Amino acid sequence: MLEIHLLTLFPEAVTGYLQASILGRAQASQKLQVHVLDFRRFAHDKHRTVDDRPFGGGPGMVLKPEPIFEAVEWVEQEFGPCEKILLTPVGEPFQQTHANEFSQAKRLLLLCGRYEGFDERIRLGMKWREISIGDFVLCGGELPALTLIESTARLLPGVLGDDQSAVEESFTNPNLLDHPHYTRPAEFRGMEVPEVLRSGNHPEVARWRKAQANFRTQERRPDLDKGTS
Repeated sequence: MLEIHLLTLFPEAVTGYLQASILGRAQASQKLQVHVLDFRRFAHDKHRTVDDRPFGGGPGMVLKPEPIFEAVEWVEQEFGPCEKILLTPVGEPFQQTHANEFSQAKRLLLLCGRYEGFDERIRLGMKWREISIGDFVLCGGELPALTLIESTARLLPGVLGDDQSAVEESFTNPNLLDHPHYTRPAEFRGMEVPEVLRSGNHPEVARWRKAQANFRTQERRPDLDKGTS
C-alpha cells in the first residue's frame, strides 16, 4: 500500500476528488492511503498565521517556515520517514517516469504552496524533491498534488480494472503517444471503425496500433521520439 500525506491550507479543495472514482476505490481496497493535513493547525498565534510580508518588499505574502517545519516533523514522528515532494513552478517537470518512481515508494509527503511562495528556508532546511506540472502558475499546489497522486496511484497493482491499461498508453510504450481507440457502434455519422480493428487478427491489430502510435508521436510530439519504430 502506498501512503501519502498531503499538506494543504485548503483540505476541502482536495477531499472530494480523493474520495471519487478510482482514487476512492483504491483507498477503500487499501491499496492507497491518503491523509490530508491542514498545516494551519501548527500555527500557534491566535490568528493561526501561516504567511507574512516578504523581506525586501514586493507584492504578495510568503508562507512562514515555522508551521510547515512543525507539520512535516509531526507527520514523520507519527508515521515514519517520508519522501518529501514540494509542488512548485520552479521544480523539475513532472513526467510519467516520476509516476513510475513514486509508485514504488512506501510513504510520500506532498506540500502544497499558496500565496507568493515559500520562505526559502523551507527548501533549505529539509530534503525535498521539487516537482512542477508545467510552465504556468496556479493559485496553489492542490491541483498539482492531485495530478501527481492520481498518475501515481493508477500504477499500483490492482488499482485499475486491468493492470495492462497502465502499460499500453501514452509515454509508456516506450515513449510514444497512445494509439487511437474505438468502441461501438462500428459506424457513427459516417465515420467508421478501421476494418483491421474488426478483423479479429490480433497480430495485425498490434501492428496497426504501433504504427498509429509512431505516426501520432511524429506528428504531434516529435520531441518524444527516441528512434522507436
